[in-house]
Amino acid sequence: MHFKIICIVNKGGGKLENKVVTQTITNATVISNNSNTSKRLKQFKKSGPLYVLLLPSIILLICFTYLPMYGLIIAFKDYSPTLGILESPWVGLKHFIQFFNSYQFDLTIKNTLNISLYSILVGFPLPIALAILCNQLRIGMFKKVFQVTTYLPHFISTMVMCGMILIFLSPSNGLISNFLGLIGIEMPNVLSKASFFSSIYVWSDVWQHIGWDSIIYLAALSAINPTYYEAATMDGASKMQKILHIDIPLLLPTAMILLILRAGSLLSVGFEKVLLLQNPLNIAGSEVISTYVYKIGLQNFQYSLSTAIGLFNTVVNIVILLLVNWMSKKLTKTSLF
Repeated sequence: MHFKIICIVNKGGGKLENKVVTQTITNATVISNNSNTSKRLKQFKKSGPLYVLLLPSIILLICFTYLPMYGLIIAFKDYSPTLGILESPWVGLKHFIQFFNSYQFDLTIKNTLNISLYSILVGFPLPIALAILCNQLRIGMFKKVFQVTTYLPHFISTMVMCGMILIFLSPSNGLISNFLGLIGIEMPNVLSKASFFSSIYVWSDVWQHIGWDSIIYLAALSAINPTYYEAATMDGASKMQKILHIDIPLLLPTAMILLILRAGSLLSVGFEKVLLLQNPLNIAGSEVISTYVYKIGLQNFQYSLSTAIGLFNTVVNIVILLLVNWMSKKLTKTSLF
């Protein structure tokens, strides 16, 4: 392939002269592209078993995550099981407006945000503190026992955990009630008070998951170069100064990623635990979006309204995730994408 390229050449003295240069361009670019394609095919064939291993997970993800999204259109319809999804009449934003105007909107949003923000404020920094504390332990056996002790509650099922909470906090024959009775203190029925529900939920959740959540921070601490500590020791830094100037700054990227992920589920408070601890006396402080969707959809058979509420919840979570990710990228240069 031959092309004529016109170049402007400065001959000196301020005079410009047009010069026609004939250059032959070979098929090297085409050959290079073909070689790159063949390399990719070879890499794909080499990794074939890995793609086959991944295929069942992809199929399950598509079947149980993406295909059900088709049903979201019932949020914009008056869905009737007899008519089906396609034949049900369109109503637009009727169900969203109904939820926004209902007396449950303010209550569920307030309780959900209250529990979520409380969980982040308490449950986010404590695993970091536990990981730093565990990293400072130097007795190997004691360190292992400490780690196992803090990990074990994570493996207790939610059902069993709620049963334990009900037994411990029972005002008549609970463990804490009997202990307080020995010193002449009468324990109030905290499970019947709406104001106590968020604290019971959050602190029991922290006790159950603090050890497990600290694992990733321990892994990040173990990856820190020991020469940083050696240099700090040579400069006379104390343990607290090492924590403040080495551990915490190097843990910040990991902490920010986990904070972004938690912020993305701000309105998705755990459904099962809330429902099991909920009763008619504390419902003013325990009714969250997930339990309200369950009652509206499965108990009252208002499928379109429950889908609209669930879709609203998801959209708000996505917006919060993108906002927190953007803020983290601007402030700390750390982000998911």
